[in-house]
Formats: sequence, C-alpha cells, structure tokens
Amino acid sequence: MQFRTLEQLAAQCTERSMTLGHYMLEQQSTESGRSPEQEFATMSAYYDIMREAVERGLTEDTTSRSGLTGRDAQRVMAFGAVQELSLGPAAGEAMAYALAVSEVNASMGRIIATPTAGSCGIIPGVFLSCQKRFGWSDEQMVYGLFAAGAIGYVIANNAFVSGAEGGCQAEVGSAIGMAAGALTELRGGTPAQAVHAVGLALKNSLGLICDPVGGLVEIPCIIRNGFGAVTALAAADMALAGVRSVIPSDEVIGVMLEVGSSMPEKHRETAQGGLAQTPTGRKIMRNLRMKPDPEES
Repeated sequence: MQFRTLEQLAAQCTERSMTLGHYMLEQQSTESGRSPEQEFATMSAYYDIMREAVERGLTEDTTSRSGLTGRDAQRVMAFGAVQELSLGPAAGEAMAYALAVSEVNASMGRIIATPTAGSCGIIPGVFLSCQKRFGWSDEQMVYGLFAAGAIGYVIANNAFVSGAEGGCQAEVGSAIGMAAGALTELRGGTPAQAVHAVGLALKNSLGLICDPVGGLVEIPCIIRNGFGAVTALAAADMALAGVRSVIPSDEVIGVMLEVGSSMPEKHRETAQGGLAQTPTGRKIMRNLRMKPDPEES
C-alpha cells in the first residue's frame, strides 16, 4: 500500500480526485496481483454474506450453544413495530441489524469478520440499514467496504484490531471507526471528512475493555455491536456537518495503541476481569463448566 496513515490516505485520494473506496480497490489490486474486477467480486461476495447474516438474525433462531444469548435483534424489531423507538426508526434498525449479525456469529453462523468476529455486526448493521434507507446500489456498498478496509488497514498497522492485544476498543472501536468513515464517504463526504469521522468515533471508544463473560463472544460483545452501529451513525453525521476531530485521527489511533498496551491483561479478552468477574459473571462461568457439550449428548 502507498499509504500508512489516514492523513496520507486522504491526501492521496484528494490529489487524485478519488474516493477512499476506489483508491483502496486500486491499491488492493496492485498489492495482490489480482485484477480490480476479481477483487471487487470477492468483496461483493462478502457483502452478500453480510446480507444473509442480517436476514438470518432477524428471522431464525439465533440462540447460542451456551443458551446465554439469542433473538435480541428480533425483540428490538418487534418493539419498534408497535412503539416508537427512542432512537428513531433509522438508528433503531441499524442497531437491530448489528445485533442480528452478532447473534448469528454467537450461534455458529457464517459472518464476515469486520475487522474481527467480535465486532462483526457493526459494519453490516450500518451498511444494510443505510442502503435500505437511502436506496444505494450494491456496487456503492461494495466500494464502501473498500473504504472501510482502507481505514481498517491503517488502524491495524498502527495500533491493533485484536481484543487480546488492545481490549474491546481495538475490536468494536475499530469497527465503529471503519463504519463511520465509510458511511461519511457513501453520503458524499470528502476524504478529509471521512477521516475526521474515524477520529470522532475512535475517541468515543478509547479505553473500552474486553471482558467476555465465560470467555465467549456473547456477553457483552453482542450488545456492544448494537451500540457501536448507533455511534458510527452519530460520528458520520458530525463529520458531514463539519465537526472536526481536533486531535488528528492518526494521533487518536496512537492513543488507542498507548491505552491498549497499558491495559491490564485481565481486561484483554482473558475473562479475568470486568463483567466476566462480577458475581453473576462468575456464576455463569461455573454453570458453563458444568454444562455438557450438546454435541456429545
């Protein structure tokens, strides 16, 4: 890749009058040696899987093997059908879609890691709900995924996207930033505005620990995906309105690296701290250890 920072990415896109999505497709093709058409087809297939995950999460039984989670996306959609959501229908739908994909993941369904399985619901939640709302084509959405990929590339190479390395800020936080920046571009924002959206989103996620109850990607992971989709919408709106990330987005990524590196091990996906070690969290863990594997029954 010819860029290592978000500043470089925005500058190169502006200089060449290209969107982040189109530029990333070009860069990915050069990097892989595959044609742009091949790379686009691969990403398009990924988007189809995201759509399938949303549909499955809203219509099928997503009860996880542990029995701890499932069907919350359907509960949100059902509630929104009979009462007005405080978030409004658009943000509520994004939240429900994000929950749906995360529940499909927890119930051993097929998802796309964006950038990880633990944060797999945020980008699909934002993308699929906004496509329905604004009438965008699948082609536009695929370019949006390339834009999100460019942002994720910078984050991964300057900080981390793994909860085991940097806490949930690295997983859910990165996904929120990727979704916010890509959505800003999809709605007609400039490369600079897209980059500001990333910084605004990441600043709101700094310090988020990774504390999965029972060591499973369920509690609180699924709920954080729902909240993350809503945060991405807010960050994109702020950036499109002209709100700037006063601390440059690349510096925010640096802070995420600093915070994650200094985070205690017990708050980095070990289930040794946070919600996992509350009285209820410990009780759930004990019950899981005594529960027979359904595949062995």
